Amino acid sequence: MRGVRLLLLSDIHANITALEAVLKDAGTRRFDQVVCLGDAVGYGSHANEVLDVLRDLDPVCIQGNHEHMLLGLAGGADSGRQSVVYAALRAQLERLTPAHLEWLRLWRDGVDDPEVGARYRHGTPLSLDDYTDSVTAAREAFQGWQGRLGFVGHTHTPAVFATLNAPVGEWIKSQTFAEGGSYLVPPTARVILNPGSVGQPRDGNPQASYGVYDTARNHFEVVRVTYDVERAGALIREAGLPEVLAARLTLGK
Repeated sequence: MRGVRLLLLSDIHANITALEAVLKDAGTRRFDQVVCLGDAVGYGSHANEVLDVLRDLDPVCIQGNHEHMLLGLAGGADSGRQSVVYAALRAQLERLTPAHLEWLRLWRDGVDDPEVGARYRHGTPLSLDDYTDSVTAAREAFQGWQGRLGFVGHTHTPAVFATLNAPVGEWIKSQTFAEGGSYLVPPTARVILNPGSVGQPRDGNPQASYGVYDTARNHFEVVRVTYDVERAGALIREAGLPEVLAARLTLGK
């Protein structure tokens, strides 16, 4: 198989301002396929616009927990739930076009890509909802999933978790990318790669985060992009959404 370059987007959360900045930056780099690792909706103010842009990229899209919750609301579930999460989802559901809602229903809870040899799933290689957010969580995922290359989101923190063979058995190592950076996957390692969040980073850096994976080089790069956070917050306020959803963007938390 010839090498391909994957553009990895996750946790956009209806932040069109961040997505536009990311795609402008990504346009300066070559990529062959776009993979959206879930949570394109939720929290933000411009779900329709984000889905318009995504659809034009002809991406592989998987379902995140916010798509799962939104579709549950659309089907009448969780109608009494009260939180900022559900406030944003209800507002988005009222405005989503029927075509976008139908498209979201097609997103699967995880995809195995035989050409790349990878699994795409929102939380862990084994779960939509669980978090790959620690060495312990990664060890449990590696024990239950025997694949070599996994891509996840959900934590809003760009990171690598890798297995390394050692005389005493398999070790799990981790690395985060608060300022961006790259990682060359060792030939015998098994890895779980997280590109971070486009629309709502939570690692203390408010810059948008995305990833590029080169299958020929086994090379993973995390890119941080400055965008107009104040404008994104203003759009959330103009939409009448809870203030906390705007304020947290400036903190990167």
